[in-house]
Amino acid sequence: MELRRGIELIKRRMSSRFSLFAKMNGLIVILFIPIILVFTYSNRIAFNVIDKELQASNIKQLSFLSSQIDSRINQMMDFVMTFSKDPNVQKFNGLNIWEDRYDRMQTRYAVQEKMVLQSGIMNIWPVKYTVYSQQNKEAISNAIRTSEYDENYLKRNMTGKWTYGDGETVPKGDLKSFYWFYTDSFGQQDTLSGSNLVVEASFGHENIQNMLDTYKAGGQGDPFFYHKGETPILNRSASTQLSSDLIHYLDGQSLADTMQKVVRLENKNYLVSAVKSPLLDWHLVDIVPLDQILGRISFSRNLFYLSMVLLFVVGISSSVLLYRNVQRPIRKLIRGLQSVQRGDFSVRINANAHNEFSFLFYRFNDMSQQIQGLIENVLNERLRARDATLKQLQAQINPHFLYNCLGYIVNMAQMKNEEAVVSMAYNLSAYYRYTTRMERETASLDEEIRLIINYLDIQKLRNGRIEYHIDIPEELMNQQVPRLLLQPIVENAVIHGVGKSYSSGEIRISGEIVGGYCRIYIDDDGPGMTEDQQKALNHKMREPLQEKMGCGLWNTNQRIIHQFGDNSYLYFTKSLLGGFRTEVIWEINSGEEHRHHPFIQGDM
Repeated sequence: MELRRGIELIKRRMSSRFSLFAKMNGLIVILFIPIILVFTYSNRIAFNVIDKELQASNIKQLSFLSSQIDSRINQMMDFVMTFSKDPNVQKFNGLNIWEDRYDRMQTRYAVQEKMVLQSGIMNIWPVKYTVYSQQNKEAISNAIRTSEYDENYLKRNMTGKWTYGDGETVPKGDLKSFYWFYTDSFGQQDTLSGSNLVVEASFGHENIQNMLDTYKAGGQGDPFFYHKGETPILNRSASTQLSSDLIHYLDGQSLADTMQKVVRLENKNYLVSAVKSPLLDWHLVDIVPLDQILGRISFSRNLFYLSMVLLFVVGISSSVLLYRNVQRPIRKLIRGLQSVQRGDFSVRINANAHNEFSFLFYRFNDMSQQIQGLIENVLNERLRARDATLKQLQAQINPHFLYNCLGYIVNMAQMKNEEAVVSMAYNLSAYYRYTTRMERETASLDEEIRLIINYLDIQKLRNGRIEYHIDIPEELMNQQVPRLLLQPIVENAVIHGVGKSYSSGEIRISGEIVGGYCRIYIDDDGPGMTEDQQKALNHKMREPLQEKMGCGLWNTNQRIIHQFGDNSYLYFTKSLLGGFRTEVIWEINSGEEHRHHPFIQGDM
């Protein structure tokens, strides 16, 4: 009996001596296991997500490059179709019965000058244009080498679509140009009637290479332009061996309009993406080394596992020292932090021992002395940042119609319409005198309305359909608002409301003070928006500025919030005139609740 009691006493002593040590070691084990499991799971998910995002990003970038190439080609085709209807071009293909040699020379010069001018405009995408007159058996080109009329050449290439090469023999391996032949025969682009006007447009492989080089400079891939049976167009810094292996692989595949696969070349995994150009019937192909990109993730995963093993060993080895030398200093530090949290910055921690914690205690005491000063500095810095944000947002709103107004003045001056010139110059001067005065951040609503009258008078001179009505109560005119508050909204009504319809032209500006809020309404009778579009626009006002969203209305909304508080905003809805309405709402007294806030009611 006594022996049993002795054994139990020894067990209790052993347990009391090592209980905390055992708990710390057990806690380390319990802590590491879920960390490793969660990291393994999250790493696998991250690996899959990055892989999918990489594929999606690569195909989007490649599609964007394809759309850029097609856009350049569409510009060429549009110019050719428009150019073929030019009077001088039609005259070049005429009978020339009553014209002398000088007139014919002038006609040829005018046609060639327009082709040279068009090619100069698109200097980043050089194009060769040639006009063939089947009636007169002549040809004009903007190229340095003179083009000769060749009936068989035209018949051979009149396919009605873009072709790679013009049927002429070139040395094996040399790159050709892309050609397109357009005739003025309606509905018969692949035949010649004997008196047609034919316009040839062509561009060299250098244009494609330039775009491939630009694409490669911004990414990890190695793009090229590919068509089965033709010499591919590589970027200028392409890996010849890698491109050759990939082309050999692609020659054995049937490519769809969009293709993406993981291919193993040279004992490495590559992501191969291909997008077809519908106009040229070629594929843009990009090859991205997956091992180079995703291999870093695998390396970091293995490095994490190694770190976990080392941390586990170090944790177990250090638990004994931490048990005796950390617990009490941490308790002191916690009590001090709790006092600081309650706002008592006079708390101090006395360090009796001279160890690593003495420096921490010293820094804590120094910190408590500086916190109050730091708080004041942070508050002052926030005020300065708020003022800087207001100025930056205001500076982004600038007029965009100066050149059009100056063009109007020039046209009216040439037409000897002095009254229109004087009226436009007066309104334009008053408008810019106000917009360029930046000494004050705010202005009265009366000053803003006068600016709007100058702006609408300018627009009315340029567009006689515009009629406007302004009905603002006198008690609202003295309200101080951010400068250039209404101008972007009225400009939006003119451009996107009145300007998009030939039957609309009325703009109405009204206001009222209701329930401690000032409200300004800007209405137009334009095409307006659908209910879903209005809801989407209202929702965007509460989100960060996006790349595809105009900054004018968004900046105006931000300036109202900065000036008058979070209960002030822009709101968009359908106008009583049938078009679009913008409501500018700001709170006179920020402490009063806005009972008709559409955001609170859930209309959005």
